[in-house]
Amino acid sequence: MYAIETEGLTKYYGKDRGIIDLNLKVNEGEIFGFIGPNGSGKTTTIRLFLSLLFPTSGSGKIFNYDIAKDGPRIKKIVGFIPTEVNYYETMTVKELIEYSARFYKISLDHHFYQLVDALDLDLSRKIVELSMGNKKKVAVVQSLIHKPRLLILDEPTSGLDPLIQNHLFDILNEQNEKGTTIFFSSHVLSDVEKFCHRIAFIKDGRIIIEDDIHSLKEKLLSRITFRLKEGTDETTLRSPGVISLEKTKDGTSFLYQGEIPLLLKELSQLPIEKITITEPDLEEVFMHYYESHSRREKN
Repeated sequence: MYAIETEGLTKYYGKDRGIIDLNLKVNEGEIFGFIGPNGSGKTTTIRLFLSLLFPTSGSGKIFNYDIAKDGPRIKKIVGFIPTEVNYYETMTVKELIEYSARFYKISLDHHFYQLVDALDLDLSRKIVELSMGNKKKVAVVQSLIHKPRLLILDEPTSGLDPLIQNHLFDILNEQNEKGTTIFFSSHVLSDVEKFCHRIAFIKDGRIIIEDDIHSLKEKLLSRITFRLKEGTDETTLRSPGVISLEKTKDGTSFLYQGEIPLLLKELSQLPIEKITITEPDLEEVFMHYYESHSRREKN
């Protein structure tokens, strides 16, 4: 069974685009990254999953529940951490969590107190007294008290200091090991790179690529950097697959898409003093696909 499955899912706000023909399958038990800049359609997609919006056309399911018809059932099995957290300010943290727990008809148990300890959360403080980071910690606890089958996160690390971010990832990995599916929407590529199993890039409301992170980086792109011996004239590389070549005072660097042996055969003819071949970071891969997609749209 898929945790999330959509077919042609489309949402317009009047004439304005939300998302268009979103076809997505998220396997039960995986951590799925959903990447895109502001305005690309990430939040619209999440609101459709949570039945907070209704699609213009197409369909979507959460564990086989229809997002347009089964909103109450979906909300019982999904946890959600929004980008911005707003609560009743006069409540204490514990009062707020107890209030939330009543929606699920559960009592706060050992699972709850483990989360509180892991995030070093003061239950006695009022919401109005909390920093943005501490409010986000409340949201983490609130999203997990009912042990959801699916956890949806919208920019979850915003407002958290690095130490708490590490605690958050530990908690999420632990929940995933227990079987929780995680849908992780973010523009912080380093978070997605170290945390997710598979990813999808969304641009202007459309998914432009979907793959697992290691395949995306390993089979498609390499980062090549070399420096010629002093006094050597600059040369032009003729190998196909050279992308985003740039020359700096330290040498020549570019992304390469193709078979490394073919490139090395050409480079071996040059008076190279130093060369490195590395795996690009996810941001470089991300930008390559965005730029390629934009060029295709213009043509």
